[in-house]
Amino acid sequence: MFPGIIIVAWLTFLLRESMTETHPASPHLHTRGALGRAPTSGCMYVSLTCAGSEDQVREGETWVTVLPKAAFTCFLSPGAGDWEPGLPSFHLCASLAVTREELPASPALCHGHISVPGNPEFVRCAYVIILMAIYWCTEVIPLAVTSLMPALLFPLFKILDSKQVCVQYMKDTNMLFLGGLMVAVAVERWNLHKRIALRTLLWVGAKPAQLMLGFMGVTAFLSMWISNTATTAMMVPIVEAVLQQMEATSTATEAGMGALELADKGKATELPGSQVIFEDPAMGQREDCDRKSMCKAMTLCVCYAASIGGTATLTGTGPNVVLLGQMHELFPDSKDTVNFASWFGFAFPNMVIMLLLAWVWLQCVYMGLNFKKSWGCGLERKSNEKAAYEVLQEEYRKLGPFSFAEVNVLLCFLLLVSLWFSRDPGFMPGWLSVTWAEGETKYASDATVAIFVAMLLFIVPSQKPKFNFCSQTEEERKAPFYPPALLDWKVTQEKVPWGIVLLLGGGFALAKGCEVSGLSEWMGKQMEPLHAVPPAAITLILSLLVAVFTECTSNVATTTLFLPIFASMSRSIGLNPLYVMLPCTLSASFAFMLPVATPPNAIVFAYGHLKVSDMVKTGLMMNIIGVFCVFLAVNTWGRVIFNLDHFPDWANVTHIET
Repeated sequence: MFPGIIIVAWLTFLLRESMTETHPASPHLHTRGALGRAPTSGCMYVSLTCAGSEDQVREGETWVTVLPKAAFTCFLSPGAGDWEPGLPSFHLCASLAVTREELPASPALCHGHISVPGNPEFVRCAYVIILMAIYWCTEVIPLAVTSLMPALLFPLFKILDSKQVCVQYMKDTNMLFLGGLMVAVAVERWNLHKRIALRTLLWVGAKPAQLMLGFMGVTAFLSMWISNTATTAMMVPIVEAVLQQMEATSTATEAGMGALELADKGKATELPGSQVIFEDPAMGQREDCDRKSMCKAMTLCVCYAASIGGTATLTGTGPNVVLLGQMHELFPDSKDTVNFASWFGFAFPNMVIMLLLAWVWLQCVYMGLNFKKSWGCGLERKSNEKAAYEVLQEEYRKLGPFSFAEVNVLLCFLLLVSLWFSRDPGFMPGWLSVTWAEGETKYASDATVAIFVAMLLFIVPSQKPKFNFCSQTEEERKAPFYPPALLDWKVTQEKVPWGIVLLLGGGFALAKGCEVSGLSEWMGKQMEPLHAVPPAAITLILSLLVAVFTECTSNVATTTLFLPIFASMSRSIGLNPLYVMLPCTLSASFAFMLPVATPPNAIVFAYGHLKVSDMVKTGLMMNIIGVFCVFLAVNTWGRVIFNLDHFPDWANVTHIET
């Protein structure tokens, strides 16, 4: 904590110096031409020194250009010939969002330069971001509390007023995530996820390779809809029970074989010429090593599948929701470019490919490429399979028959998914176009669907209402007619991770501050030299950077910090922002190497089968597999779904709403 305090104090000192400095000799980038032919476009601080002749302008003449959400006024004074240092300067310190097409040519010739005036807003905004990044990485205070810093510091530093900041904490994207979380709570409360998992595993089979693939498939599917942490916490005890039963069965089988050997040895003394073959001690050690390897593979596959599965849906994990919110904040004209259907079409095939490659990798590392061993052959293998299958059957029996509550939760879940997909599928008109779309305005979004289904969960009963009033007992008459709903607020309040909602809001507030202060444009301009680098190389490098960074800090915080920077960079070099933002969002979920990188890793590590070296060794290759799969997805079907080969109109100008 002490080094963090030192860094913060140093940053405070630099901020104070930057606020008091007048920049008397700051270097300027001079240009000559008609006023408005600026070398760049976007949000910037501009200082113009104008010169003209008597026949071009009159003293005190006003030149005005009305821009979106801003007005630009320049008073011109007469001058002769070219620019000279003695002529007056007109410092325009407003933050303007402009394009060359929006600026009409002026009759006056001018020289312009981009400068940093004293007390710039974007320096103060950069200070807040660096401070929050340090707090997020070191966790000196809880992540959710750090996310509240913009609500305090932006008004104090005069970056945004309090109303503009606070509205960012409950946007449409937050409501989408909140509705999805409530549906997940209902699924967990009535054990629907456990029933789905066990039923699928019984169907897949109990051979080692099939069992691992079954665990991974079920975990990934559940992680698409409920949190990665809840999925892992539910699956790991099932895996542990199966492994313990398989180990007990192996021990019993070995004991039986030992008794058989002793009996054979007694007979051998009676029959001359008979030979007894004793088991090699090295073989026993090898079998023990194989069991440990299987335990490592079975537990690792669950946490990896949970992280991979969450990437397939828009509400599956925090970084995906951050991307959606940043798109709405940074590019409001993008409308529904990223919605549930388009994201699923892009991310689901990537998830399937990555899951299969992860399964192959874990097979190679811990179980070898021996198909005879992996797919189960021999007496011990068949005993293990039978033991594992019996454990799964016993766990499924404990759930009892399909309850009325489970049926209703399943129906609500299917309604949610179908409404998400059919709202605006893209290849055909959705139900949105029937009534809730007028021109460019779309009244219903994915958040509307999520909140609708979440409210249904507080209304739909968890038990069958009883209408047989005549034959009711005294106790049944005293009970309320309408049974309890699938969800109540007490359970929801306890189960919903409210900190994530604040974390998302803090990210949206940071994005708003970056735009209003001009920090996003300044950072984008610093990256203009990347224009010479091939886009594919940029995507690959930045994906690797994010994958490494997310090992050390929260994946939501990582996405929140990097996406605004990448968006500005893409716009400044004329690259479709989604070409960089999509792979970096997915890479933020690839925290495979360390136990502390993500909660699923920590849950699996706590069971004691793994060492840190095991996770690092396996996770390093998993990161490479993940980045490769994302790179493949973006450069193949991603190009078609999101039209990544063209720079979109909605990315031309950063539109600032006040």
